Amino acid sequence: MVQSYLRHGPTQAFGLICSSSSNSIYDGKLAYVPALEDVLVWDMKKGQMRAMWHETGHRAEVTCILRSPQDDVFAVGYADGSIRLWNSASGSVIATFNGHKKAVTALEFDSRGTRLASGSQDTDLIVWDIVAEAGLYRLRGHRDQITAIRFISPSELPSTSTGSPSLLLLTTSKDTLLKLWDLTTQHCIQTVVAHRSEIWTMDIDTDQKLIFTGSSEGELKAWSVDHEALSQGLKETESGEVSKMIHPVTSLPLASRHRVSQISFHPSQPYVAVQSHDRSVEVFRIRTEEEVKKKQARRKKRAKEKKEKDLGKGKDKIVDQGEEDSANMDEEINLIDLFTPYLVVRTSGKVRSFDFALKETGSKGGVHLFVALASNALEVYHIPQPTKSKDETPEASRTFSLDLPGHRTDVRTLCLSSDDQLLASASNGSLKLWNMKTTACIRTMDCGYAICSTFLPGDRHIAVGTKSGEILIYDLASSSLSETIKAHSATVWSLHVRADERALVSGSADKEVKFWEFENKAVADEDVSPTRKSLTLAHTRTLQMSDDVLSVKYSPNGKLLAVSLLDSTVKIFYQDSLKFFLSLYGHKLPVLSMDISDDSKLIVTCSADKNVKIWGLDFGDCHKSIFAHEESVMQVLFEKKSHYFWTVGKDKMLKYWDGDKFENIQKLDGHHSEVWALAVSQQGKFVVTGSHDKSIRVWEKLDEPLFLEEERERELENIYEAGLADSLDRSDAPIGAGDNANGDASAEAAAVTKQTSETLMAGERIMEAIDLADGERATFQEYEDQKARLGTLEAAGLQPPPRNAVLAAYDLDPEAYVLRVVEKVPSTALQDALLVLPFGKVVSLMKYLDLWAQRGWNITLVSRIIFFLLKTHHHQIVANRIMRTALIPLRVHLRNSLRREKDTIGYNLAALQHIRRRNEAERTAQFFEEEDFDEEKARAKIAEGKKRKRVTVKA
Repeated sequence: MVQSYLRHGPTQAFGLICSSSSNSIYDGKLAYVPALEDVLVWDMKKGQMRAMWHETGHRAEVTCILRSPQDDVFAVGYADGSIRLWNSASGSVIATFNGHKKAVTALEFDSRGTRLASGSQDTDLIVWDIVAEAGLYRLRGHRDQITAIRFISPSELPSTSTGSPSLLLLTTSKDTLLKLWDLTTQHCIQTVVAHRSEIWTMDIDTDQKLIFTGSSEGELKAWSVDHEALSQGLKETESGEVSKMIHPVTSLPLASRHRVSQISFHPSQPYVAVQSHDRSVEVFRIRTEEEVKKKQARRKKRAKEKKEKDLGKGKDKIVDQGEEDSANMDEEINLIDLFTPYLVVRTSGKVRSFDFALKETGSKGGVHLFVALASNALEVYHIPQPTKSKDETPEASRTFSLDLPGHRTDVRTLCLSSDDQLLASASNGSLKLWNMKTTACIRTMDCGYAICSTFLPGDRHIAVGTKSGEILIYDLASSSLSETIKAHSATVWSLHVRADERALVSGSADKEVKFWEFENKAVADEDVSPTRKSLTLAHTRTLQMSDDVLSVKYSPNGKLLAVSLLDSTVKIFYQDSLKFFLSLYGHKLPVLSMDISDDSKLIVTCSADKNVKIWGLDFGDCHKSIFAHEESVMQVLFEKKSHYFWTVGKDKMLKYWDGDKFENIQKLDGHHSEVWALAVSQQGKFVVTGSHDKSIRVWEKLDEPLFLEEERERELENIYEAGLADSLDRSDAPIGAGDNANGDASAEAAAVTKQTSETLMAGERIMEAIDLADGERATFQEYEDQKARLGTLEAAGLQPPPRNAVLAAYDLDPEAYVLRVVEKVPSTALQDALLVLPFGKVVSLMKYLDLWAQRGWNITLVSRIIFFLLKTHHHQIVANRIMRTALIPLRVHLRNSLRREKDTIGYNLAALQHIRRRNEAERTAQFFEEEDFDEEKARAKIAEGKKRKRVTVKA
């Protein structure tokens, strides 16, 4: 019989506050931050997580987050090129857009939130229609990753302009170019070589008159937008050049010359913030012209006083020059005068991104600046309002900080308590305790650079081995460091408690293995009780080795001690007499970790040479050597009471193995960086992994059985599907172009298509439905023909053919069934699914479209499909005689249906306008009825009434 195993699945990920893969957003109360493949919503005041936006099975990292002008809608871009629209109220996906081949790096909504522009590492710019949930077009022109996108909306154009308003798009890229696109003609209308190096960020002020761009050389440049030129469109000047829409103004001085990684204008207040240094954000205040004029007047006054002073000394020449300067000063206001450095916000760690609060909360005045740090922490700073007094320099104060639920650096070691209730994780700087049921962080203690850790007997204490050679003993009840033992002179690589819980062994890079016994010593503690027992270590023996010790392990039967050395061997000793027993020789690089099975029969070793070796402990014979991971294997642990074991590696994978059959049972990918630490539950219910990406993940044993054959088949299928979708997406490359074809000769504007396994499956479902329906219709047509040929009596005795089982189950006609299948395809994937259909199926589908149009079923969908198919298969349709007979009736039916739809919409619009007019008339009459009220006042009051704000009332 085939052996079955139990499947493991990811159940929880914690320890992450924010990852540094994307920008973050703050609305004054809630912060929306990336956490690898999820988006977390934190309440900054309470320090609690409000929601986690997670889509099951989706593994790509979040690379961009953007809030829509529409309520509760967020666009999130991912590293696989997909974009998801999330509803923040329900925490669910509204739509998924697939169009980019690489990570999405920039997103921007238009002012109404109906269109979304996305830029990517694949250098393409795509404009999406949010309402129709479809890609409108792809714009090509940049030669490197797009870093920022901004819409310039037509409402900002002067009302006197004669040109038709066109929506414009501004993009910057790492190819040093700033481009202006006209979306009505889908072309680039101006390209500016903005900087000498990569442009990393760009923002436009609220009036849409000024553009700021920042480069990797630390340059901040300002550009002006000529709205008159925009309204007139492209025109030639007298010199024969095309008129420019964007003009350079000046560059602004910054405090540091590092890469300018973000520029943001405050949505309502006169502030602009710039981040160019790792640990600080510079805030500039935008002065009004009056302020600048006052300042100029003061300067003029000072110059005049100086002139009068100098007159007495007889410096006539200088005076004239001073007069000229003061005259010039009055004429123009420089941009640099408008933007004055206000203050610098200094943060506690490296800044990944920042955001101004959307709605200002608190009565203090001033603005709030939210900062997401690369060290897995969030902070909010309060920037005070400017004061009149000169001696006070404004300073930003930190109002909220969120850093407890996660480590600042990568998790290096994990250990579980004997009852699986507590998990301890340690990194460089902190030791944290987690409740395994709620995954809440319940204790945080300072420690050095932790390398290994273990719970001591009784689960009241934890021992941590550090890089400096100390063993730190922590008391959990008081959450304090109870003792520091200077155990070794170099890094403590490994600690292990003997099975009888009476001794501990430590191995270090100082070539020594030390043995310790547990002792209880009385500690005077006035707070709790007069005397409290505390655990301490007493050094008993030392075993000197020939090389650095990387790992030590007692066998569960307490007889043997295994020691792994830097010379790639593992030496096994009798633990009581420390007599040499075996040497395990075979790894090409040092053994980083090892474990002995519960029955003390097998020892498994994992090494930096990417291999795992399984040895017998009786004779030290190597049972099997397995190439386990693509990178170094960091840790290995046996599952309790079995010969199954777990390994983790620098290739981000966690793998489950059978130590008797030497088979890989399951591969689990979830981490986004190398996995350093592993802990297996004492009951064998779950495993915990800790990684360089600062997350801690729990993988639980499920009730679902797993068969090795099926698992291998599934892996092969996944590889095949990924390869198939990729090969279909390379349609734009010329034959023989190899892998590096960018399709450079292609047009500036193109259609948005990207095949994924979902779209391929949707296309297959449509084909199956058409085949089924065609077969059913052919059968019934044959039956009708037969009936027509026979006489009346014979026809009456003829039995109708049995209906197709699927159609009978749904109780649908063939054409209704096809419509049902097409309607179920998500509108974002519909066009790509239709591209999968061969031309023969398209001809069949046209017949069904005709039937649907005739019966008036889902006319909007029918129109979308028809126009897309006509555009795609135009050449074949034109060259095909048969199609003409199908298209003529289709045109008639579709026109009739669309006319009916148009009439309905027209009627409804007229009714709504009538209701509005009646409502206005009633309100005017109501105002007139009140005494001494003239018409002008009444109209003004009505206009005022219209501007009342909407308030959402929640039950």
